[in-house]
Amino acid sequence: MLKYIGKRLLLFIPTIFIISVVIFFIIQLPPGDYATSYAAAMAAEGEIMTPEQIQELRMQFGLDKPWYIQYFNWMADIITKGDFGYSFEYGRAVWDVIAQYLPLTLGISFVILVFQYAVSLPIGIYCANHQYSVGDYIWSFIGFIGTATPNFLLAILVMYFIYVKTGTMYLGLFSTEMLQNGMRPEYIPEFLGRCLIPILVIGTSGTCSIIRTVRAQMLDEQARQYTLTARAKGCSEATITYKYCLRAAMNPVVSGLSGALRTIFSGSTVSAIVMNMAILGPVLLTALKSQDMYLAGTIVLVQAILVVVGTLLSDIALAWLDPRIRFSERS
Repeated sequence: MLKYIGKRLLLFIPTIFIISVVIFFIIQLPPGDYATSYAAAMAAEGEIMTPEQIQELRMQFGLDKPWYIQYFNWMADIITKGDFGYSFEYGRAVWDVIAQYLPLTLGISFVILVFQYAVSLPIGIYCANHQYSVGDYIWSFIGFIGTATPNFLLAILVMYFIYVKTGTMYLGLFSTEMLQNGMRPEYIPEFLGRCLIPILVIGTSGTCSIIRTVRAQMLDEQARQYTLTARAKGCSEATITYKYCLRAAMNPVVSGLSGALRTIFSGSTVSAIVMNMAILGPVLLTALKSQDMYLAGTIVLVQAILVVVGTLLSDIALAWLDPRIRFSERS
């Protein structure tokens, strides 16, 4: 196992290097740059910039150089100084912008992730143990509805229903009073109520796939010979379900850890915009629209690093969960 982890860590650096080059190149593919986007925004407000002013702005931000020179300077600053560049759109250092939205993004996304697994795993086990029952059909139907309904549409419906019932529009995680007076104890119930909306809206989108995966894997494991042998020897159904079948059924769920880490970092972009949530998803969209390449590149690069790290962690967890993987690796 240590040898396997060492090999993966050695591949980590060239993988991230290749990903960073691809990210920076793709971000530069659309025509124009931040200077032209800024000029277009100023023109929409009635202020026309001359070509000389646009070129001067481009030279000021270093956008007049080829993309590979810009990439080399960006990576050199990251490696030597830990400087991820300057955000043209926000007028601050890139990591300062990310740090402003990161705590709330991590908190909300982590709670949503826990909600998905806490809801999906018991339902998946129940559906597998009660195959083709009424409960199986009901939970499967609810799961499919949660996946088929777009998050932003579900967010609008939930917010409208709450507004009709309570008369309060829960738009965003913080009300005006919270922002002005700070998080006082009397605001905690309202804040928790506001947090329930994104948890339910975004959390339901991933429940169906986990439910169906766990259900299918559990049914497959229940038909295996070792399950029949354990049942013949008198093992209880709870022991067979949770000690043997569930452990093997968790393999595809654990393998999705890499995507889960990426989602935790960025959040759901469209749903966050609809619900007016100050997380990194809308920040990434704004950076891409304005061609703020260093901010967009840093967010996507961190996401890629989390995918690589998550893949390594999921492989280690799989080897720990399933002894068959360890034995096949040794052989």
